[in-house]
Amino acid sequence: MTQKVCNQARRHMLKGLGAATLLSPLSSFPAWAAKPRRLYIDGLSFLPTDINDVKASKLDAFIADVSAIETIEQADGTKNYKRTYEACINSITQAANSVKANPDVYLQGLTGTDISKAKTQQQTAVFFQIQGADCVENDGLSNEWQQLDNLHQQGLRVLQLTHHYGNRYAGGALDNNGLNSLNTPLTGAGRELITELNRKNILIDVSHSSAQTALDAIKASQSPVMQSHGAARAIVNNARCSPDEVIRAIGDNGGVFGVFMMSFWLTNKPIPTIEDYIKQLAYIAKVGGFDCVAIANDFPLRGQENLLALDNNNSEGIKEYLEWWHSLEDKNVLGFDVEPKHVVIPELNSIDRMSRIDDALKKARFKSTDRDRFMGENWQRVLKQVLV
Repeated sequence: MTQKVCNQARRHMLKGLGAATLLSPLSSFPAWAAKPRRLYIDGLSFLPTDINDVKASKLDAFIADVSAIETIEQADGTKNYKRTYEACINSITQAANSVKANPDVYLQGLTGTDISKAKTQQQTAVFFQIQGADCVENDGLSNEWQQLDNLHQQGLRVLQLTHHYGNRYAGGALDNNGLNSLNTPLTGAGRELITELNRKNILIDVSHSSAQTALDAIKASQSPVMQSHGAARAIVNNARCSPDEVIRAIGDNGGVFGVFMMSFWLTNKPIPTIEDYIKQLAYIAKVGGFDCVAIANDFPLRGQENLLALDNNNSEGIKEYLEWWHSLEDKNVLGFDVEPKHVVIPELNSIDRMSRIDDALKKARFKSTDRDRFMGENWQRVLKQVLV
């Protein structure tokens, strides 16, 4: 069919539709033309205590950290936060019960197709994550990964290799020898864990990992790997932020990189704004590709609650982080010599952050199709590919 004939046929079709609309008292052109709201997915948050927060967030799906934390003081005086198996099997069971108790709000995400199912049913799909493989440090081939299997049966679908510091499997972003930062690789046990995670279709999260562990994990995995929450080291030169080679490797692997909301890792400017967040998204797109970029939170759905109580007064809110920050500065961990001035971007420390990011991307002249990918489609693609 020629372009001219095609255009004429299209005009006749639209004319017919228009006539039908005018003749029908039950239909209207605006309703027929209305475009559904784009998919909103958050790469890391938590199950809220107030169930009303889920609907208010406008999220179609989110990854929820359901782990329980044990604070451990290390030999060098710094603190680590371990997720033990006993604590996590209890916390994930409680989370599953909470989701089941609210079927009008939640659908527990077990496969990637559950996002579309939840959207159709006007629910929010929630995928359980644990921030650190400490929960299976006593697991392995010798016991056929029984602890990991138990967690998976309760709904574990995303496992982060480590949190800040290294463990039996992986190097952590904040590992140091008391004098300098380290860049510890993935261990042999870590490679065995990745093989099992691939076999069980559990999504691997390299957030908080050392750069070398992240690169090793991406190379070892047969499935896409994600960073649920992080930022670009090229913008803020800190050990907790990712260098370009990690961002690029995640993109090349077909994975996704969620940019989080902790503002001291987003910008060194004294006053953070939503434009700083958009700058991070743009940088991840530049290095890792537009299919790599995604949104993450790393606070409760409502926002960082201490800052909300302070009306987002960053000069007061930052005080709770300074003791920890200075303990790492004393160890010469990369980037902690720069004292932070803020914790949150006030515009984004809100339950309405997704709409605000969407609007800011439009203002920054990102195409509608790119906004679709950033706001949810990239998360959906990877979850559908891995969680089968």
